[in-house]
Amino acid sequence: MNSKHQPQSFIGENSPAATAALAIIFVLTFILLPSAQAQTYQVIHNFTGGQDGAYPEAGLTERGGNLYGTAYQGGGSNRGTVFKLARNGSGWIFSPLYSFTGGTDGSAPIAAVVFGHDGTIYGTTEFGGHNCGVGCGTVFHLRPPLSVCKTVLCAWTETVLYQFSGSSDGANPGYGELTFDQAGNLYGTTFFGGVNSQGVVYELTLSGGGWTERAIHTFSGSSDGENPYSSVVFDAAGNLYGTTYAGGAHGYGAVFRLTPSGSGWTENILYAFQDLTDGEQPFGGVVLDNAGNLYAATSTGGPGSGGTVYQLMPSGSSWTFGVVYSFTGSAHLPGPYDSLTMDAAGNLYGTTTQDGAHGAGSVFKLTPSGGGWTETDLYDFPGGTQGAVPYGSVLVDASGNLYGTASQGGTHGYGVIWEITP
Repeated sequence: MNSKHQPQSFIGENSPAATAALAIIFVLTFILLPSAQAQTYQVIHNFTGGQDGAYPEAGLTERGGNLYGTAYQGGGSNRGTVFKLARNGSGWIFSPLYSFTGGTDGSAPIAAVVFGHDGTIYGTTEFGGHNCGVGCGTVFHLRPPLSVCKTVLCAWTETVLYQFSGSSDGANPGYGELTFDQAGNLYGTTFFGGVNSQGVVYELTLSGGGWTERAIHTFSGSSDGENPYSSVVFDAAGNLYGTTYAGGAHGYGAVFRLTPSGSGWTENILYAFQDLTDGEQPFGGVVLDNAGNLYAATSTGGPGSGGTVYQLMPSGSSWTFGVVYSFTGSAHLPGPYDSLTMDAAGNLYGTTTQDGAHGAGSVFKLTPSGGGWTETDLYDFPGGTQGAVPYGSVLVDASGNLYGTASQGGTHGYGVIWEITP
C-alpha cells in the first residue's frame, strides 16, 4: 500500500522515530473574506517521537473536558499510540494510554477514537493483526485500569475485537472512526479488501461474548465506487451515508447511501464526481444537518484546484449537488482530507493540508450567510514549531474553542496538538 499521507515510510520501517524523553506536562454563493486570524492559536502538546507518539493524523475526541486521540507512529515500538490530554488549570497534562506493538494488537492508528455507551474507547488501526504480512488492520477496545491511576503513566488495557484478513471481510481501515447504532453494533469502512479488493463497509455485532464481522457492502470498483477511506454516519431513519475516494460513474469518487433491506443493505449512489468544478477524491466522510442535507469535502479539484466543500440536498427521490466553497491550490496538492465538523449554529469547520499563506495547511470556518456561505481563514500553519500539514478534523467544544492536530512540525518535528480560542 502506498499511503498518501505518510511523512516517512512506515511499511518495513524498523528504526524508532526518536528516543527523546516524554514531557509529561506539556456552489451556492461564494463570499470570500480576508484572512481573519484574531483568534488565539497555541500549541498545547509537542510530540517527541518517544512514548507519547509521533505524526498524529486523526482528529481529537472530547469527553468530560478531556481530549483523546491517536498518533500514527511513536510509542515503545514505533507503531503508534492512543493518548489523553486533561485540563490542569490553564495548562494540560498529557498521558499516553496505549502503545501499539505492531503485532496482533495492531499498528498505525490513523482514525479518531470513539467512546462507547460504557465510557470506554473503541478504535481502529490501519495495519497490524496476524494477517497480510504487515497486517490488514484491527478494531480495538481500550478499558481504563480498575483502580484510580496515581500517575499519568497508567496504561489502559487493550482487547482486539477483530483482525481483518484481507479477503472478503476487508483490509486496512482508514481515517473513518467507528460508528455505533442504537443497539451497540459497530460500523466502519476499509480502504482495501472485499471480494473485489476495493474496500467494504462492515458491521461488528456482539455475539456470545465476542464480536462477529460481516461486510454489509463490498465495492466493485465501478459505478458503485471504490476505496472508502472515511467513516459512515446514520440518519434518523437508520440509513448509512459515506464516500469513496475513487470509482463512481466517472472514476473520481462517489457519495453513497446504504439502506436496510431485509437482512441486508441496498446501496444507492447519490453523486458521482466528475473532476470538473465539483472536485475529486473525497477522502473525508459526510456530516448531516437537521434538514437531512449532507456536507463534505473533496481533497483536490474544483475551480481552484485545491479541493471543494460541497452540499447534497434531498429533492424528492434525487439529490441536488452544489459547491459551497472552492480552495485554491496547485493541482493534486490536497486541501481537506478528513470529515468536516458542524456546530450547533450550522457552521462548518475543517482543515486543509497544503494550502494557506505558507503552504503548510490551514484551519477554516464556513458560515451560512444570506443564502450563501462566508469563508473565514482561522489559522495558516507556518511550519516549524507551530506545526504543519493538518490531516485531521476539527473538534469544537461547548465554549467554541477549536482543537486539532498537525501531523508535522512542532519543537521536535513529530507534530503537535493545537488549540484556537475565540
